[in-house]
Amino acid sequence: MNQVIETILDHRSIRKFEDTALTEEQIKTIVQSAQAASTSSFVQAYSIIGVKDKQKKARLAELAGGQSHVAENGHFFIFCADLHRLQFISEKENQDFNAVLESTEKFMVAVIDATLAAQNAVIAAESMGLGAVYIGGLRNELSEVCELLKTPDLVLPIFGVAVGYPVHKPGQKQRLPLEHVYHEEEYEQNKDVYLAQLEQYDREISEYYNKRTGGQRKDTWTGQMSGMMSKKARLYMKEFVESKGFNKR
Repeated sequence: MNQVIETILDHRSIRKFEDTALTEEQIKTIVQSAQAASTSSFVQAYSIIGVKDKQKKARLAELAGGQSHVAENGHFFIFCADLHRLQFISEKENQDFNAVLESTEKFMVAVIDATLAAQNAVIAAESMGLGAVYIGGLRNELSEVCELLKTPDLVLPIFGVAVGYPVHKPGQKQRLPLEHVYHEEEYEQNKDVYLAQLEQYDREISEYYNKRTGGQRKDTWTGQMSGMMSKKARLYMKEFVESKGFNKR
């Protein structure tokens, strides 16, 4: 055990922040930490857009489904899958990269690179005494988000991260059992084992909500997932991603 691991294991999503802006030094450190993340073949296929303007953050909060913490935080970072610079390089080097840039593989590279960078950024922020929460709700209305941020083709905002000083530290949700996530040598497919692990986890999550809400909520994790997966969401995504130049072949 060390301080880095303690910071990682202490993670929790923060959705209420003090009205204190991050300093330029803090922003720079968080971005540099993001850049230190691993990147596929040194491609660095991502960009980060920082938003300070209160009106713009308020609009992003609306587009994300009315999440107030998108508007009220110390700084809002938006992580984008970015192959645009490679397109620019193709013009600079007088080469045609289109077949490669439109591939599913390079789309995955860009999304993975951006995600690795974001997780580094969050860990860095938390190590500085700040809190953070990921905002996938930006994908509710990506067309308007892209217009607001003026992102060109081959740049796709995939999520935001709100960062700031926490007003309070909420309880931490227990994750799935390690044995349910970590498989050795091959994937565990014994249904009885699988079911027993999920039932135990359901009991733990139900107890968490029961204590947190004083008995007003006792839902299980599998019940939550059932409710979520029964609703169709963001079905425009495939068409929109392709319209931005990604994942065409």
